[in-house]
Parts: sequence; C-alpha cells; structure tokens
Amino acid sequence: MGDANKKTEEGINPQNQELSGSQGEQGSGPSEVEKLRQELEVKELEAKQNYDRFLRQVAELENFKKRTAREKEETIKYANENLIKDLLPILDNLERAVDYAKGGGDGRPLLDGIDMVLKGFIDVLNKYGVTQISAIGQTFDPKKHEAIARVESEKDEPNTVIEEHHKGYYLLDRLLRPSLVSVTKPSEAGEGKRKEGEVEKGNKDD
Repeated sequence: MGDANKKTEEGINPQNQELSGSQGEQGSGPSEVEKLRQELEVKELEAKQNYDRFLRQVAELENFKKRTAREKEETIKYANENLIKDLLPILDNLERAVDYAKGGGDGRPLLDGIDMVLKGFIDVLNKYGVTQISAIGQTFDPKKHEAIARVESEKDEPNTVIEEHHKGYYLLDRLLRPSLVSVTKPSEAGEGKRKEGEVEKGNKDD
C-alpha cells in the first residue's frame, strides 16, 4: 500500500512539474493578447496624430483661401492706383492753365501749356499700353474705323479716310474704341467720266 501511494505520487509529480514549468514560461513574457493590445494602442495614437494633422491642413487651406480672396479683392479695388498717380501731375498742369487763363494772361503761353499737358497725357496712356489708331489718309478698315459719312472726292481713292471726328485707341492688341471717320466716295462727275471712258473703250473694241 505504501509502495503504491509512493508510485502514484511519483507518477503525478512529473506532470505537475511540467504544468508548473509551462505556466512559468507564460508568466515570464507578455501574452499574445497583450501584444495585440499594445499594437492597437500604437495604431490609435498614430490615427489620432494623423487626424490632428489633417485638421491643421484643412484650417491652413481655409486661411489661404480667405487670404487669397482678400488680396484679389484689394487688387481689383486698387487696380488703377498707379495709373491715377501718373495722371495727377497732368491734372495739376491743367489747373495751372485754368488759373493762368483766369488771370487774363497772353493766349500763346496758355496754348503752349495746354499742348504740353496733352502730350503728357498721351505719354501716360502709352506707358500703360494705350496707343492711338492712325486714320487720316488710310484706307477704311472696319476693324478699327467707324464711318459716319461718305464724302465725294476726285483726288483721293474711294474708301480713303479724309476726316477724323474722334480718335480710336488700342489697349495693347485690344480695340478700346474705333476711330470715327468720314471716307471718300467717287464724285458723280468723276463717275460719269469713268463710265463714258468705258463706253468709248467698248466702242473701239467693236
């Protein structure tokens, strides 16, 4: 009996020792669940950081849009600032000319002063890409001329601009306004002579 109990104890003890050893090994390091929990915490932290970064980028983009819209509005509002600054000296000269005229001064200096103001004004327009259209003596061009009258002429070719009622202007390559002009047409006398000449030429051919 005593020997049997001893054998039984001896048979059980090795299993208990093996279980104890296995539990000891598990207790010596983090379990698989613990590892997964730690990895999840790391991923959650990364996700939070990425979301915060995304929110900052969205806020910066909105600020950029607002700043750009404000700068665009100011640019449009003050687009003509430099042009107006360049025109102010011309305005000063015109005011001086008016004051001189009111003082009863000689007409010649006044005329010279107005001519100087006009040249200065044209120079400012040229600086900003505004140029006058040539019209007098040119062949009528509907792309840049607008005819309001046709005048008989024997010495000029038909459709020649002989009078300019107001000047036309380009802004760079864009037409601001056409020249308002009068153009020539053949005189009735000249047209009759031309027809007579054609008839005579036809008779000679016969």
